[in-house]
Amino acid sequence: MLRPVVVGLDGSRESLTAADWAAREALRRGLPLRLVHAAEVPVTGASDLPELAVPRHWARRILREATEQLNDRYPELYLSGELVAPPAAQALVTAGDAGELLVIGSRAFSGLGGFLAGSVALQAVTHVARPVVLVRAGQTAEDEHVLDAQGRPTADTPYRTVVVGVDAARPAEQVLAFAFESAALRGAPLRAVYAWRLPFARAAADAFARETEEAAARSALAAVLAPWREKFPTVEVVELVEEGHPAQRLLCAAQDAGLLAVGRRIRPARLGVHTGPVAHAVMHHVRCPVAIVPHD
Repeated sequence: MLRPVVVGLDGSRESLTAADWAAREALRRGLPLRLVHAAEVPVTGASDLPELAVPRHWARRILREATEQLNDRYPELYLSGELVAPPAAQALVTAGDAGELLVIGSRAFSGLGGFLAGSVALQAVTHVARPVVLVRAGQTAEDEHVLDAQGRPTADTPYRTVVVGVDAARPAEQVLAFAFESAALRGAPLRAVYAWRLPFARAAADAFARETEEAAARSALAAVLAPWREKFPTVEVVELVEEGHPAQRLLCAAQDAGLLAVGRRIRPARLGVHTGPVAHAVMHHVRCPVAIVPHD
């Protein structure tokens, strides 16, 4: 049975943009799309209190209108929608675990309001066992493609580069698999970024130490990517090895990207909302869609 692409929906501009991106991703992958909306009140049960009628009405309307819009835009897509019971965070995690990937609208995580803002989004990112893609409001199909010869946005040009962060010392197979597959589906180049740093401060002024460390980093990255190049021979891979902090190097590398993939190490204790410093930085500052991929 095919796992669907799942998108969390709350009616906000961010979540509607995420739903549109998720629809395109589902078509690229040949998968169904499942819209999930967590109502603020129980969606089933014996309670017929009048004060619950309006919230239930709006919950159904949000789901119905989004479904209609996506059916109009993507008639070839198999689409379903579901109201799920609160709490919203747990509902989203459960739905995401059952999907191929989870897509949610991304907004300022420090702000208030919205089903997908703040702690709900962070709970999904840090607890879903599948890749989670964050999509900012305003992203369009044209933004996934390079500009045309006149510098105008269009969906008729090739896809923008997919960028992946690689830790060559501890490579994450799940992250690389997601990145290579995403690039292959788009016919896009893949930019693999490995940031290295000198192991001790005293060597900062030592040119030989820096050259040695950089050469070792290039060799390590090439070795990690070699089997993936063989598995995905049609993907053009650009290896980017730079000195510096991984988050900073990724922020620079993703400025013109169509998708950025980074890893999130699975922690034995599923408590709190720990994403790691690199994922935390790119979630807040990268403009393109960001895929957070859990790995061992």
